[in-house]
Amino acid sequence: MRKLRVEEMNRLTVDEFKESDKFPYVIILDNIRSLNNIGSFFRTADAFRAQKIILCGYTQQPPHREITRSALGAELSVQWEKAEIATDAVRNLQAEGYQVLAVEQVEGSTELQKFIFEPEKRYAFVFGNEVEGVSDEVMMQVDGCVEIPQFGTKHSFNVSVSAGIILWEFVRKMIT
Repeated sequence: MRKLRVEEMNRLTVDEFKESDKFPYVIILDNIRSLNNIGSFFRTADAFRAQKIILCGYTQQPPHREITRSALGAELSVQWEKAEIATDAVRNLQAEGYQVLAVEQVEGSTELQKFIFEPEKRYAFVFGNEVEGVSDEVMMQVDGCVEIPQFGTKHSFNVSVSAGIILWEFVRKMIT
């Protein structure tokens, strides 16, 4: 086997990406502290054509050298906005018709593989702080919660790893 060169991968340009159809979801980052994680979210949002990322609370925003280092330029292609208060972002998206889902381990959550994504709906996924998770205030507002099943000794994934798993499963179900 031979690895493909970048030119052979038929990737979109930044302008083509901005004009392209996106999958019907938004990412909400609720007080993410790691700049590397923020950059990883941008890269994943680009790979899975998110509509936008909403950076809430003390989540830093581009331009920032540490975000760019892990985003590899995806902060230039993915639309983003800053919202000081995550509950305001949730409320606004719900008013626009989005179903807002926290990615969290809580009573009554739905395991990711069992969650039925409806193609006619729009979704927003809330990812929380690396230590505290999604804030209690946001948890009281969301429409539901999805959880990634785990089978080892640890109780969580890195938040940006969780994003890759959640968003791939969402997009996979949208394209099949």
